[in-house]
Amino acid sequence: MDQGKNTVTSLPRRRLLTTSLALTGLALFTHKAEALTSLPRQRVIIDNDFSGDPDGLFQLAHHLASPSIEIPLVIGSHIHVNDFLDSSTTQADNAVVKVTKIYGLMQLTHQPPVVAGYNAASPKGATPRKTQAAERIITEAMRDDTQLPLYYAAGAGLTELAEALKLEPKIGKRMKLVWIGGYEHGDLLPDVPPRRDSEYNTTINLEAVKTVFNDSDIEIWQVPRNVYRQLNISHAELISGLRPAGKLGAYLLTELEKVMSKVKNLGETYILGDSPLVTLTALQSSFDPDSYSSAYVVRPTPLITDAARYADNPHGRQMRVYLNIDTRLTFADMFAKFASAAR
Repeated sequence: MDQGKNTVTSLPRRRLLTTSLALTGLALFTHKAEALTSLPRQRVIIDNDFSGDPDGLFQLAHHLASPSIEIPLVIGSHIHVNDFLDSSTTQADNAVVKVTKIYGLMQLTHQPPVVAGYNAASPKGATPRKTQAAERIITEAMRDDTQLPLYYAAGAGLTELAEALKLEPKIGKRMKLVWIGGYEHGDLLPDVPPRRDSEYNTTINLEAVKTVFNDSDIEIWQVPRNVYRQLNISHAELISGLRPAGKLGAYLLTELEKVMSKVKNLGETYILGDSPLVTLTALQSSFDPDSYSSAYVVRPTPLITDAARYADNPHGRQMRVYLNIDTRLTFADMFAKFASAAR
């Protein structure tokens, strides 16, 4: 009986001790978690069609909320002429407006410089121009005052990068391109019937894609169509996940629903296809930084034909073609960071 009595009377003390230790551990853990990502490990130039598919706005906000990267430049780029997502002749300018809107909603203390690229693809064979976007790309790539590796994260066409590479080919060796775009690679999907419909980002500016693949020496990390479409998330998940994100979450959901209202019966899911740009840069592994949780193959960079298809190029430089993306890491991190940004 005495033993039982002692056990009962000691419970509150144990609970107090356990609670105290838990709170102390939580405080220590919170401090260490912040220290983990307090310094940038890469520089990332962001280039996307922010006035088009809102998946780019999700990617931009996610990148901006990621402390492990430094963003020296954001470029607003164009999409197709008369595109239903933005049929104006000022697509790149409109993209810049969307970027500044995100900056305001996130109340950023540091706002990366943002510039508009071309509002449409240049005519075939046109002489490259020293636009503000191209000059800033070249300047960043040619910096010798930092050891941080440079990535070019492109979620749409490759117009601005191609212009910069034409003006200064040396920048190709000084950065890596992470590109959301390109057709499926048939040999990587041997049991799947080949698709013949055009791939959106490739056809925004085919000549630019040919310049980057065929005529430059930049290392490419490609996320082709069948892989970026793995970033499929339900509308119910988005509503739930964005609710804690305050004004930012409400804005992102509104922008997405604007597009959904333009297309009859999109179902109950949406593809946030630009999010791998964050996974493969900001969310690299801790030791020996790389995208280990997303599988890829390494192969010679193919040539891009006038029909926008791949042609074997056995002696081409090595590139990565991703086979899958770690969607759990991507979406869990995105929602957590958006909620934190709202506090």
